[in-house]
Amino acid sequence: MGKITGFMEFERLEEPHLAPEERVRNYREFTLSLTKAEAEQQGARCMDCGVPFCNNACPVSNLIPDWNDMVYRGDYKAALDRLHLTNNFPEVTGRVCPAPCEAACVAGLVTDPIGIKSIERFIVETGWENGWITPEPVESKTGKKVAVVGSGPAGLAAAQQLARAGHEVVVFEKNDAVGGLLRYGIPDFKLEKSVIDKRIQQMREEGVTFRTGVLVGRSFPERIANHAGEMLDPDELIREYDAVILAGGAEQPRELDVPGSDLQGVYYAMEFLVAQNQRNNGKKAPARLSAAGKRVVVIGGGDTGSDCVGVSNRQGALSILQLDRMPKPPEQENKLLVWPYWPYKLRTSSSHEEGCERDWQIVTKRLEGKRGRVEKLIACRADFVDGRFVEKPGSEFEIPVDIVLIAAGFASPVRQVLEDFGVEYDVRGNALAHIGPEAARPYQTSVDKVFAAGDMRRGQSLVVWAIREGRECAKAVDHYLMGSAAMLC
Repeated sequence: MGKITGFMEFERLEEPHLAPEERVRNYREFTLSLTKAEAEQQGARCMDCGVPFCNNACPVSNLIPDWNDMVYRGDYKAALDRLHLTNNFPEVTGRVCPAPCEAACVAGLVTDPIGIKSIERFIVETGWENGWITPEPVESKTGKKVAVVGSGPAGLAAAQQLARAGHEVVVFEKNDAVGGLLRYGIPDFKLEKSVIDKRIQQMREEGVTFRTGVLVGRSFPERIANHAGEMLDPDELIREYDAVILAGGAEQPRELDVPGSDLQGVYYAMEFLVAQNQRNNGKKAPARLSAAGKRVVVIGGGDTGSDCVGVSNRQGALSILQLDRMPKPPEQENKLLVWPYWPYKLRTSSSHEEGCERDWQIVTKRLEGKRGRVEKLIACRADFVDGRFVEKPGSEFEIPVDIVLIAAGFASPVRQVLEDFGVEYDVRGNALAHIGPEAARPYQTSVDKVFAAGDMRRGQSLVVWAIREGRECAKAVDHYLMGSAAMLC
């Protein structure tokens, strides 16, 4: 695979990107694709390791050594075909996946890992540029109808696979545009929406129907009151379609259960991120959901918190502080101890590079303010002992703040959706739908004809896991409808 001595001859090449002071002026993508020469050199670094641990670490089981070698030899079309065997949307994962494959790269034990993610993006962008990515409509239809609720990565992957198997597929999305988290959750500077639009157009030409502005459910009054579009009863879907896939994601945020969390100026991260994506898409968003000229505190040290930092910088925040409850990770992992698993180490994102302060082992005790608006955050330093956080004596302090963004993750799907369908859920509140060899019908819920995939089934996870679950769920639905599955996943 690649050049036998390539990993010793060539260094890892990072994708070029604009400097922080340039990229914070707008919301455009700032990371550029590799050139042909750079991609071929990266492909050359893929060593003949015998056991490709990168494949095992990749949730969609990408055939990574195969297309690395094809890129090294300049056969980009073959690389694209091999990439599409396992991944419906490599242009998305090539931008936003954290690349667990690179953490498992054997070359990474002795030098820097292969730039797998950058090669993936190069392959698919080359495919778009050369017109190699075209619709793949089927010649004959099965006559079966499938409804997909939710147009995030799981729903889209399932819809495309089922349409290519000959089924009539309708995707229902509550928002005004298709894409779910990809559209309104991930900031544009990480994933421009034209990237999604190209793939959606391909799916339309393959026969997938998209119905936006449709809220499926009946029992959540707050959502109904704020929803300007169409309402659809779950029973109607079950009656009219041969199968239904629930792929609505894990939208229930983890709450900040402290006094003062109901003050004005305290928002969930997704409210904040969605508002800016709406503005970028030419739509109105509440002025209160802006960090312009404000002192910002982000509670949560993960990717969503990092996204809040990037958006706050672009909005012109006065200051940004990101807080994490956990101890500060080590600068460098012990590779021999953790490989090939995802390492616990300090990660500095592009948003952090653009400017913010970070602090660890910080627990929020309460929020205080006047006239109903937050003005300060009272916190303390804490140790994590026996599964709980223990306050360090005398460590309490206060932080002046104008806007607090809660980026503590997501607890589960919106429970009312599952209850409206009559679907059982597990102890974490996720749709109960078993997978694996012991499952009689993988991905099927407790309700006949109703399946679940992605974050709605497995809980908060990665885009690449959602794609895998969407593909596998589509195969299970195809088998349910036809008695055998014609597709690969």
